Amino acid sequence: METFEADWLALREPIDHRSRAASLLAPLCDTWRARGWSRVLDLGSGTGSNLRYLAPRLPPGQEWVLVDHDPDHLRTLRHAEVPASVRSLRVVPGDLVHEGLAAIAHADLVTASALLDLVSEDWLRRVVDACADAGRGAHFALSYDGEIRWSAGGASGGQGEDDPDDTLVRDAVNVHQTGDKGLGPALGPAAAAVAARLFRSARYTTRLLPSPWRLGAADAALVRRLIDGWEAAAATVRPGDAGRIHAWAARRRATVADGRFTLRVGHRDLLALPHEGS
Repeated sequence: METFEADWLALREPIDHRSRAASLLAPLCDTWRARGWSRVLDLGSGTGSNLRYLAPRLPPGQEWVLVDHDPDHLRTLRHAEVPASVRSLRVVPGDLVHEGLAAIAHADLVTASALLDLVSEDWLRRVVDACADAGRGAHFALSYDGEIRWSAGGASGGQGEDDPDDTLVRDAVNVHQTGDKGLGPALGPAAAAVAARLFRSARYTTRLLPSPWRLGAADAALVRRLIDGWEAAAATVRPGDAGRIHAWAARRRATVADGRFTLRVGHRDLLALPHEGS
């Protein structure tokens, strides 16, 4: 499974937290209380960002299991501060196919952040089936949906207006997102919609809401990392256009240096709850 460096995860964490669809929390907490839930499974936990966001917002007495395969992330998780609302926390080393799927049997709520666009439909279908077996809930946040949109910022405009190669790069990045990230062909930008469809087919009530990153000059460090990643991904997909792609990246780095821009990167949050009686 694809691994992300801790500094990248730290850079994106505050942006992830401010971007999440907070209106999904009320129906989640209502179901949590009505069903007497306490056990949360976090798949692909990274350094614990999802725990830090969700735990303070769920009713107290939570029991968390965090699954990740990266040794550095596991060390960080084992020394992480435990939120006051968490009664117990267990870190499980392992992958999403074996330990991850097996742990669903012992959870009330299955959750993940920034994961679904990296997984295959086959793996996702197995998650949905495991959840449906015993009426478990699911909350998957921040699945990339394919939108990358630049615009000028500030009263006097700026360099954020459309670049002639924005579409070329975005489309190539979105193709790259569907490559195998370790679990078969990835769902990429279609992930959240596919997950919602699969849960509805399993007779779940689903809510799918936008949770876009809205980035500006204050987020320049993260935007520069995005440009680097998009440049590499697009050039891999379109090697014949590598010159155009590198020139695009240089122009967009100048956009960031100018500081008068906004960048919207689309994500979606999914809440899937079992029907009453299931």
